[in-house]
Amino acid sequence: MDNNKQNEVPEAGMQKTLSLWNFFTIGFGAIIGTGWVLLVGDWMILGGGPVQAMIAFMIGAIFLLPIGAVFGELTAAIPVSGGIVEYVDRTFGHNMSYVTGWFLALGNGILCPWEAIAISTLISELFAELPGLGWLNSVKLYTILGADVYLYPTLISLAVAVYVISLNFRGASSAAKLQSFLTKALLTGMLIAMVVSFIKGTPKNILPTFEQVQGPVTSTSANNMFQGIISVLVMTPFFYAGFDTIPQQAEEASADLDWQKFGRIISAALLASGVFYMICIYSFGTIIPWSKFIENSVPALAVLKRINMILYVVMLVIGTLGPMGPMNSFYGATSRIMLAMGRKGQLPESFSELDANGSPRMANIVMAVLTLVGPFLGKKMLVPLTNVSALAFIFSCTMVCFACLKMRRTEPDLPRPYKVPGGKVGISLGCLAGLIVVGLLVIPGSPAALNLVEWSIVGAWLLVGLILMFISKSKKKA
Repeated sequence: MDNNKQNEVPEAGMQKTLSLWNFFTIGFGAIIGTGWVLLVGDWMILGGGPVQAMIAFMIGAIFLLPIGAVFGELTAAIPVSGGIVEYVDRTFGHNMSYVTGWFLALGNGILCPWEAIAISTLISELFAELPGLGWLNSVKLYTILGADVYLYPTLISLAVAVYVISLNFRGASSAAKLQSFLTKALLTGMLIAMVVSFIKGTPKNILPTFEQVQGPVTSTSANNMFQGIISVLVMTPFFYAGFDTIPQQAEEASADLDWQKFGRIISAALLASGVFYMICIYSFGTIIPWSKFIENSVPALAVLKRINMILYVVMLVIGTLGPMGPMNSFYGATSRIMLAMGRKGQLPESFSELDANGSPRMANIVMAVLTLVGPFLGKKMLVPLTNVSALAFIFSCTMVCFACLKMRRTEPDLPRPYKVPGGKVGISLGCLAGLIVVGLLVIPGSPAALNLVEWSIVGAWLLVGLILMFISKSKKKA
């Protein structure tokens, strides 16, 4: 039997248009976003230098490879939208499947309004400083949690959000075209940093290898190189979150897709993102001495502003467009998770319905509302949600690894066009990697442990989920 045909999904209606390149750009764009522009200086500060930051991101990518391979195996074998719900349901039952799907919806969905806030923040804080653009901050709407919200940046961010929303309502192929463009824009940004580093910089600028420094917001708490690497390493899962957006849209794969090659796409997106991060850290760390580079709040842009105003504006535009990538990817992925939960009866039946374009209608509406709220919240409103998002994401990934391990025993005859390298040992490494990261996020005393506010958010989200599950079950009984 042809591996490309053997596991087609019985449900009809979704467009079958996504290619291997589309899937790669969906994952790569979701991972990269604009964090490298805004936070590359903080990575150097926390690690005590660019070398520690580069090593941490390299280890982080390698650390997550087994989890990516697990997603590749299960998605190639069971290519359904929101497949994570199906995998866990087949192995650990309905309730655990619901918890896993609902957690991942939190981890992915909340990043859509977060990215909208990032766009409005860049416009109000950086574009408004350019000659002739001061009017961007001329109309202040209000202050929330100490952050000012201005009219024009909010409107521009809303316009970007509406554009992304409209693409997702048109179907996966329209959203994929945007992702391909944004991938090229991000690579252009990396190329600019490399060229400037080659012309203006020197490798000597990454010295000293380790030094405790104080930045505008953060400072080095590590006492040596090893501690510096660990300090950055615990953050990397958040900056690699997004590779799970690839399998969430597997049901929309083109009919002739090679599922064996698809299994490698997730690992390729992780590795490409790791290389991207390392090149950016090295390039920006060598333009000028890194201990001077980190003195500005957004050093990646500040250093270019001193060198060449045109390059600065180009990078600023790329940095502002960057959040559209994760917004677009997470929007599509989260709506497919909700679609899968609707099909399973875990959410109201309306979530299982597709519109004329083959898109999940109710899930798209919910995501549209969530995304459009973002620009009005202010840049400090969603800060506690970053750790929450990381926990929700890695918990769900860990459950998928355990599901994959169990299915090797319970469904040994399931056709698997792609298998995790190393078999059960490779899958077990994914389980172990997930448990370690979850532990770093929940064990008190860990540098990445959630605080009381963040645990309150997790509890509130679970409560809402339980209410929706109760409503769904009540309607089914009626």
